[in-house]
Amino acid sequence: MVAGPSGPVISAPRYRVVVISGPDTGEGAVSQDGRMTIGTAEGVSLRLSDPTVSRFHAELEATAQGLAIRDLGSTNGTRFGAAAVREIVVQSSLEIDVGRTRLRVFLGADRAPIATASSISLGGLLGASAAMRAVYDALERAAPTTAPVLITGESGTGKELAARAVHARSPRAAQPFEVVDCGGLPPTLIESELFGHERGAFTGAMGEREGAFERAEGGTIFLDELGELPLELQPKLLRALGEHEIRRVGGKRTRKIDVRVVAATNRDLRRQVNAGHFRADLFYRLAVIQVQMPPLRERLDDLPTLVRGLLEGIVKERGLDVHIEPDADLLDSLARHAWPGNVRELRNYLEQLLILRVPPPFMADPSSTGSGSLPPPSSPGSLPATSFDGLAELPLRTAKSELLERFERHYVARLLDQTGGNVAEAARRAGVDRVTLFRTIRRYGLRSEEP
Repeated sequence: MVAGPSGPVISAPRYRVVVISGPDTGEGAVSQDGRMTIGTAEGVSLRLSDPTVSRFHAELEATAQGLAIRDLGSTNGTRFGAAAVREIVVQSSLEIDVGRTRLRVFLGADRAPIATASSISLGGLLGASAAMRAVYDALERAAPTTAPVLITGESGTGKELAARAVHARSPRAAQPFEVVDCGGLPPTLIESELFGHERGAFTGAMGEREGAFERAEGGTIFLDELGELPLELQPKLLRALGEHEIRRVGGKRTRKIDVRVVAATNRDLRRQVNAGHFRADLFYRLAVIQVQMPPLRERLDDLPTLVRGLLEGIVKERGLDVHIEPDADLLDSLARHAWPGNVRELRNYLEQLLILRVPPPFMADPSSTGSGSLPPPSSPGSLPATSFDGLAELPLRTAKSELLERFERHYVARLLDQTGGNVAEAARRAGVDRVTLFRTIRRYGLRSEEP
């Protein structure tokens, strides 16, 4: 970890929200770190009693463009005048309606300081931007405690690296760090992977098996893609968090555990709670400390640091005898891409660049129809002409392997685009099981939320 004498001073605009009509008239709240959540749930910034307001109804966030107001999938919606709001960005005071409650949002010139770390890296995380320094500060404050940590952010932003950094800086650092990918396991196997099973608990259970919670005893368990956890298993996870005990599948007795839980998700669990797909009480248990990882497109000033660090790591990991200096032309080219796969996609791009010695085509953004997307094929099964760039200079076997990877990446990206990100439907169309497709999606940094 590289550190200076003190962290940079950054701030976010401070704004105030006041209820001007409805059951809670006169109530209000002031933002502290640029964010505010409005709803009826415990722990929100502005808690209302209006029964037409959802638990997590709306979110306000100060951004470089202005104040973003987002509806969080509420039942009765968020309205600005006659218009229903999904997300708007405003630069002046206004009134909005949530349920039967009207709110006045006051924007002023006052700003609130945000704590940042002096580091330009933390564990495997790299970046000197204000957004990343704020992440480092939050992780370092969380590490010495035993409180659960919920890390949110898009796929490829470094959520697992953040979890490992928390563990490495905690008093549990010498104990196990167990990873469970809730999105990469069939629902029928997740319970056994988490809690273990007894012999004969189900077909194929030839012997007893420890689960991840038992293997992580004294250490940390990292629950990746927690938003994929089936609803029927959530009470058992809640018991593990609240009572510090588990029961194996097919078991008759409970077992005490001493495990810290760090979870990550690319879904907004508040929306999941509103939709009935995630238990509110489990969310409260997990979200004691929340850390949001910024997408790469919002911290492009970190590209020089990231590119140098990633290139050095790839050379060492792959045993390569090659050096590429990230000059201005390369950095400018990288800065023009949208990076839908975030840092994971950037690493994949740089690894191809080091091995193939030619710039590979940028990955398609399944949600984008503008610059940077792969064009639609001219005939079924065809690839864009750019897919063959640089292959003629390679040995035949290497070229075949590279072409297959490019086709697979393009094929899966197009399939996700056609199915609106529905992984189950994409797997059905591809003729493969859901787990196989998930692995391919993660390998190429194409992880898409499944409706």
